Amino acid sequence: MEAYVRSHIEHGINTIEFYHPQSNSLPGKLLEELAKEIHFAGTHEETRVIILKSGGEKSFCSGASFDELISIQTEAEGLTFFSGFAHVINAMRRCPKIIIGRIQGKCVGGGVGLASAVDYAIATDKADIKLSELAVGIGPFVVGPAVERKIGTSAFSALAIDVDTMGGKVQLRGSAPTSAARDNAAVLAAETHLAEPRFMEQFRRMLLSKLRMAFENASGDIELWHKSASNQIDSQLRERRRGFKRRREGLERIQGAAGDLDSRIADLESQDQRLQQLIARVREQLADLRRSSADAGVDADAIAAPLAGRSAVG
Repeated sequence: MEAYVRSHIEHGINTIEFYHPQSNSLPGKLLEELAKEIHFAGTHEETRVIILKSGGEKSFCSGASFDELISIQTEAEGLTFFSGFAHVINAMRRCPKIIIGRIQGKCVGGGVGLASAVDYAIATDKADIKLSELAVGIGPFVVGPAVERKIGTSAFSALAIDVDTMGGKVQLRGSAPTSAARDNAAVLAAETHLAEPRFMEQFRRMLLSKLRMAFENASGDIELWHKSASNQIDSQLRERRRGFKRRREGLERIQGAAGDLDSRIADLESQDQRLQQLIARVREQLADLRRSSADAGVDADAIAAPLAGRSAVG
């Protein structure tokens, strides 16, 4: 059977399954597809919960592809190789939906990181975990943060440095485990068995934690939306106030111009009245001149013609 990453949704449950014929090891291509599927499931509206599982019965995930590891030649190739599991684990951490891991077999290296990054791991009695990085000369630096968050620093250190393959509890060689390591390992074992009495209580706490996170994210989104809407309303109000101010200034200019026009019309009417008075006086003087000229025997029309012309022009 060829390697694959596939998913399907039923009743709000999005099941993501991966498989590789080499004990479910994950080469770069499968890791990239797995990260994309998890991201899509986290943003899919119909998805309520995600189940992460692998094909086959004996191995959940045996980590990264050993063939790709030994073929690394450059620093860039090494960065690409080790970023594969980092992208998947980050996609799981950022996913807003609950992720439940079905652990049906061995988890080695990066597989331990996947089991630790899920919100809740449900395992069979055949499930084993082992960090094998030191055996090939590297450290569990990619999956380390996820594992340490799950079981604590003491248990993670013991698991990474000196550990046998374990099924539910960490077994240390050479020294007795510390109380903190035993407690943290017990927490990991309790979280990986559905039949444990504390299962429902821990599952309820995990649900409450997810709901609290979703509520906080929703509150943040609402606050951002409120600020954005308030800024838009304030901007529109400012623009309308500027528009009203421009209109008022325009009306004031029109009213001022109308007042000046009325004043000019009044001045013209006053000047017209004075002009009419002057014309009347000129006409009276012409009449007096005609009477005086008639008594003296002088041609009054010849004298008055130029003055009458000026009066008519005026």
